[in-house]
Amino acid sequence: MKKNIVLFTLFICLSHFFSEAQTNTYKSEFGFRSENDSYLASGKDRYYTNGLLLTFRTAIDQSTLRNKKLNKMILEFEVGQKIYNPQSGSILDIVYVDRPFAGYLYAGAALNLLYNSENNLRLSVQSGTIGPAALAKEAQELMHNGFGFYEISGWQWQVKNELAINATAEYNYLINRSSSGKLDLSANTYINIGNTFSGAGVGIMFRTGAINPLYNSASLQSRLSNNNAQKDQQNREFFIYAKPMLNYIAYDATIQGGLFIKDKGPVVFDIKPVVFSQQAGAIYSQKRFTADFSIILKTREVESIAKSDQFGSIAFYYKLN
Repeated sequence: MKKNIVLFTLFICLSHFFSEAQTNTYKSEFGFRSENDSYLASGKDRYYTNGLLLTFRTAIDQSTLRNKKLNKMILEFEVGQKIYNPQSGSILDIVYVDRPFAGYLYAGAALNLLYNSENNLRLSVQSGTIGPAALAKEAQELMHNGFGFYEISGWQWQVKNELAINATAEYNYLINRSSSGKLDLSANTYINIGNTFSGAGVGIMFRTGAINPLYNSASLQSRLSNNNAQKDQQNREFFIYAKPMLNYIAYDATIQGGLFIKDKGPVVFDIKPVVFSQQAGAIYSQKRFTADFSIILKTREVESIAKSDQFGSIAFYYKLN
């Protein structure tokens, strides 16, 4: 009896091993992105201080796509919370608030259209709230109490509640790739329309290392496939990237308060309409896993004594069928 159990267990393990070996593509993935200024070990806790984004993606059956220029379509669902502080998370007097306390809690969906030309169009919508209903104060207190950080104070001066409805369109365009296939350059553009975030941006993305085509790369979250007639290049990716971008900010409710409410909060500011950002990082991706670490630097966003902003981002995703 014991021998039969051992043989049966061995058979299951070997079957799983060979099925994994034969499975080169996965149609879904889930994971998270964590953004925090403490990842830079700067000893500061200011401005965009923390973000946690939970994501699920799945590829639509590619045999049903009628547009022959389309390589794949990926549907995405996300919930997230973003937390903003003044120069510190502990403010004892309103005169030291150089950026409003604010939280943004949301749920959203996106559709990523990836073309054989390696260009892509990503359309997304989000709905949520800013203000006390975003539970940013509670989340930050929980985090600081759990890790033994300093005591939080000053959230009584946060922006007021407002329902958030936002939409984004992103378009990325491959400019050139080297003959070795290890270096490429693409153009990045986006436009935001909503009562929380409105604006537009243009920039470039530089990648170098072991890279896949953009329609099957972790840089565009496109390493998924569902019933693809063509064989995907599911090569392991490991590359560094840089993404400078010039941003025009038309409205930011986390700085200016709710767009459609009169009482925006006890302290709000005007925005700096032109912000330059620089993101640099590294991505490793294989069959099942994708890991991404980057550093983001931004010029001053607020018409106050506030300084420039910087934070780190860590993402991890797991693929499944």
